[in-house]
Amino acid sequence: MGQWVDLTADDGFTFPAWVARTDGAPRGAVVVLQEIFGVNSHIRAVADWYAAHGYLAVAPSTFARVQQGVDLGYGEEDGKTGRSLKAAVEALPAPGVLPDIQAAIDYAARHNGKVGIVGYCWGGLLAWRAACLAHGLSAAVPYYGGGITTQAEVARQPRVPVLAHFGARDHWISQESVQAFARAHPEVQVEVYAADHGFNCDQRGSHDAAAAKLARERTLAFLARHVG
Repeated sequence: MGQWVDLTADDGFTFPAWVARTDGAPRGAVVVLQEIFGVNSHIRAVADWYAAHGYLAVAPSTFARVQQGVDLGYGEEDGKTGRSLKAAVEALPAPGVLPDIQAAIDYAARHNGKVGIVGYCWGGLLAWRAACLAHGLSAAVPYYGGGITTQAEVARQPRVPVLAHFGARDHWISQESVQAFARAHPEVQVEVYAADHGFNCDQRGSHDAAAAKLARERTLAFLARHVG
């Protein structure tokens, strides 16, 4: 359903993105932000899934500025590699990869007006930042975004409606910090599931089918309200 395209950020940097299109006219567009494992088979499948539900889906490579062609699995060594790449991206001078995310938003908007953004794991953190800093968005849905509940991120203010999914058994994101985030941002719809980090990904041992299904249903309803 999808294919690779090249996008260009405002600073001239060119990078790949997986674009999945609907069979008919899209009801809206969704930018899908990767985990620390790259735009791998899972993220491509997620983009294809949104396309199957009526959205133009664009999944940009947010690792491209430090390494091209990252496509990792979910083993221990893959995790180490992914965390190292994430650290390298986070260490880039400001604004980091935000121009690449903005280019994906702009691409999606050119093809269909309203744009939402969905991110998983590290992509959830980037989706939160985009909700606060990017322009052209109508909604944001971060899934278990590592770092969202830190003081620096909590201090940001979203410009668009946000639905945030967390796992109650997430060993990377404490429930105490999730509740503090929810108190600081009563405007954000915070949903917590009896699941671990990465519960949406069916390639991970932490996958929880029931939690993933409920989160997907809530996400589609949220996007229908705010994107189309």
